[in-house]
Amino acid sequence: MQVYYKTHTAYCFSTNCPTHGKSIDVIDFIMYKEGCTKHEAILIAKYLIDPVKYPLSKPVKQKGETEDRVTLLTKMFTYFKNAVHNSKSAKEYLEKRCLDFTKTKVGYNSGQFHHGKRKDEGLIKSCIKYGLLLDLGVKARTGNPAYKPFGKWGIVFALKNKAGQITGLYFRSTLDNKKQRHFYLKDSKGLYPGYPGAGTKRLILTESIIDEATLLEQDEIKNKYRVLALYGTNRLTEEHQRAIKELKELEEIIFFLNGDEAGKKAVAKYAPMLKVEYEKVKITNVAVPDNEDVNSLLQGHSPEILIHLIETRKAYDFIFSNENSVEKSNEKEKETIESGEEEEEEPKAVNGLDTNNPYHLKYRGNEAGYEVKGFKVNQPDSMKITIEVSKKND
Repeated sequence: MQVYYKTHTAYCFSTNCPTHGKSIDVIDFIMYKEGCTKHEAILIAKYLIDPVKYPLSKPVKQKGETEDRVTLLTKMFTYFKNAVHNSKSAKEYLEKRCLDFTKTKVGYNSGQFHHGKRKDEGLIKSCIKYGLLLDLGVKARTGNPAYKPFGKWGIVFALKNKAGQITGLYFRSTLDNKKQRHFYLKDSKGLYPGYPGAGTKRLILTESIIDEATLLEQDEIKNKYRVLALYGTNRLTEEHQRAIKELKELEEIIFFLNGDEAGKKAVAKYAPMLKVEYEKVKITNVAVPDNEDVNSLLQGHSPEILIHLIETRKAYDFIFSNENSVEKSNEKEKETIESGEEEEEEPKAVNGLDTNNPYHLKYRGNEAGYEVKGFKVNQPDSMKITIEVSKKND
């Protein structure tokens, strides 16, 4: 929706909105928002101007807990989105991850939203209530209460409910801190990028939100498939499952998880589970090169590699799956998820020549490491090669 201040009107661009296609004034806005008649909307407008002079015969509808949360998170995500434009570190991080903030709706949390001119006691209370601020219980140097922002210096993604409302936030730290990279807001609900449409036939599941955002920026993939991000290898939540269950026209579920041991175990765990639930739905798996993921593939190659891997996916082999060897979720990971943090496993160093990934050859010599990245599609002029040389750290 866009508000036009000069004419005091608004226009909603969503085709799901009953006002779509026509400009509305402030009275119409109240009428549609409150679900009342135009006469009642006028009375509410007068009450909002002067509650003493124009009291309502019946109280104004109070927002519930869920609506309060949605209102706050929507407001904060808008603030975070605007902050990307002014942050050099955010832009550099997104560029490094091959993400375009002009295409993908992302924000950046500098941790300054409760300072200076932006300071608002009502906002601070709401942020404490929903976990965006932690009251440290001490005084800052200014004499004011000290707060710790949640997900500070993180790229922000919005999680949405079935109605398309923001009900959760995910923060990906831009700092090189291997133990604190992923942060989910407490009591976070919602899916990324949102609930798949009712007409979804082919659904791609990825391991992370950044992987999902990477796929969404590729028009050829976005136009042919619907995508849904899991929240790590052990977080196919009940909300994910409810969303999938509502897809009555679903024909295929495609796993595009990381090419490491954790990713393979996750596929072996969830593929049989979904097959039992959706017997007529085809379950397929994308063969991801070892120790690669969707986003890392794009960093080292042209976008065609993602399309190629999806198009060459294979039906999941339930007969030879290692379902029986899959253990229960690691308790340590469960604890970090509950605290709002997740930990990534570092790939093990490989000495000598590593040819596990034909598109990413690695050689570790005595003095340096060499990496040859490239991917060749059918046309010779589409070949791209990148060579990286790095000093070996003992």
